[in-house]
Amino acid sequence: MIKGLSMSTYNPQTLPVDDNVNPYAFSIDLNGEWFTSKGAMIAYYGNIEFSGVAAFASRAAWVAARFSSPLYTQDWVVAAGQGKLVIGDRGNDINSYDLEDGNLTIKAVNLLAFQPSLELKQSIVPGFVVLIGTGKFLASSNGPVIFAEPPFRADPDALLGWADCPSPSQHFDYNWMAQSFMSGIQGMFGRESGEERQYDFTGSGTILMQSSEKLRVDSAMMRIVESHTNLLDANSAATLGHKLIARAQQQ
Repeated sequence: MIKGLSMSTYNPQTLPVDDNVNPYAFSIDLNGEWFTSKGAMIAYYGNIEFSGVAAFASRAAWVAARFSSPLYTQDWVVAAGQGKLVIGDRGNDINSYDLEDGNLTIKAVNLLAFQPSLELKQSIVPGFVVLIGTGKFLASSNGPVIFAEPPFRADPDALLGWADCPSPSQHFDYNWMAQSFMSGIQGMFGRESGEERQYDFTGSGTILMQSSEKLRVDSAMMRIVESHTNLLDANSAATLGHKLIARAQQQ
């Protein structure tokens, strides 16, 4: 036993049931299956197996109906069994949310886990996924989550997601656009302040924001961009390739 320290110690009986252990860790009382992002598991008690989504789908046909996002399949696993599963995300705040017959779009890198009663789909907004139905999900944020109602403009790096409202449009600062038109299209690049672009929300619903503009790398972003290159003709694809090579050589 460690003496001289004031701290909480846990076992399978004292870990919270579907609740936070602290602001940065969440305890799932697993009795069946949950979808979890790769790397989110930090500890567990009990008999739990972790299988890639594709591998688990080969013996459980229902997975294909609940996970409809080919770009993110390799980034997720199915946790199956019984026990206490502790989820974390690099010291970021973790919150649980209950969706009731709802529709929520969330930044893919911040979604950590969700019950299979929910259906995950790929959003038309790059870097986001959509949860539909009724069930619990876990999401991380850099700082406490802020909830806002439209009409509202959000910094793309601070935006976590939105529920029950239309997808946003992109708004560009008037002065930035005016100067860009005056200097020509080439002048639009290299003058970014980080504040010239926002997501513009209208209608009704709820917007989720984190309390910072800390940008996280989405491991699937390259796959997203690559999938869109199919829209280019051969000449355009070659031009893009040359520009990417030139950019890489400058770094």
